[in-house]
Amino acid sequence: MTLTPSFKHLTLLALPLTAIVTFSSTALAFEPSGKVECIAPSDPGGGWDFTCRSVGNVMQELDLVPGNVQTINMPGAGGGVAFAHTVSRRAGNEQVLIAASTATTTRLAQGQFPGLTADQVNWIGALGADYGVIAVAADSEFNDLTELMDALKEDPRSVKFAGGSAKGGWDHLKVLIAAQAAGIEDLPRIAYLSYNNGGEALIQVIGGHVDAFTGDITEAQGFMESGDLRVLAVLSEERLPGAMADVPTAREQGVDAVGPNWRGFYMPADISDDAKTYWTDAMDTIYESEEWQNVMAQNGLMPFHMTADEFDAFVMNQISEIEQLSKDIGLIQ
Repeated sequence: MTLTPSFKHLTLLALPLTAIVTFSSTALAFEPSGKVECIAPSDPGGGWDFTCRSVGNVMQELDLVPGNVQTINMPGAGGGVAFAHTVSRRAGNEQVLIAASTATTTRLAQGQFPGLTADQVNWIGALGADYGVIAVAADSEFNDLTELMDALKEDPRSVKFAGGSAKGGWDHLKVLIAAQAAGIEDLPRIAYLSYNNGGEALIQVIGGHVDAFTGDITEAQGFMESGDLRVLAVLSEERLPGAMADVPTAREQGVDAVGPNWRGFYMPADISDDAKTYWTDAMDTIYESEEWQNVMAQNGLMPFHMTADEFDAFVMNQISEIEQLSKDIGLIQ
């Protein structure tokens, strides 16, 4: 699947006075008051937790919220507990955002949230893409992706992977995409252990309890910089800038696998048009801010931005694509 960045800019000076007045009155039709919550569908330390806390901080710095943004950790079912909570108990709540990513659309595509569908929430916006990595402990026997894939070819059960998504989720799927591209057969036999978040999975790998990690840059970068983790490959089209510049892509090593993971938000159903407009405009403001661009640069996030109807259409299309991919590699019927 292809992620195409979309950048939105609004230049008020180019608008007639009537347009400026209309925009201003629309912006003031809804403004958050009191407590604003961000639900992270995981324990502290994972990608969703990072999304809530980092975006919440920028919202405060830009005065988009009246006070602090409270992060509420709600782990379970690969995001399913938070999604069900949003649908059943938060309808009409205009001051709660829920962190989401490609892991969310993967679970929806595979029917892992029983009785729940993507059109039961409002998709607000995405603020960057976090590319997947395959990594091992610093003292691992595997020196590069080729050696690891060769071991899987000899015996698909010989390497155990740990990730922060549920079995069949996006972290698991990334390994299967790479293995399929490497020509490995019997993909369902590849061992994958699910943990509540990427941080917990990384601890298992660094501690020598599991052979390899499958997750995202934001989860792995700190452990890589500390020397505890060796990133064998990044699942991006090209090498990434900054601290990841020395990490080869899977493509460079003969494995044509790309695994981007967008970071964004959804909100409950039954919110007003004014509230939805406020929060989608807020996503645009955040993305274009120097504060957020610094967060992206420090955490390995790559440019990717969509809001409102464009983002909703993207989500629905991605769910359709992942559903077909999951069928192709035998995860679902």
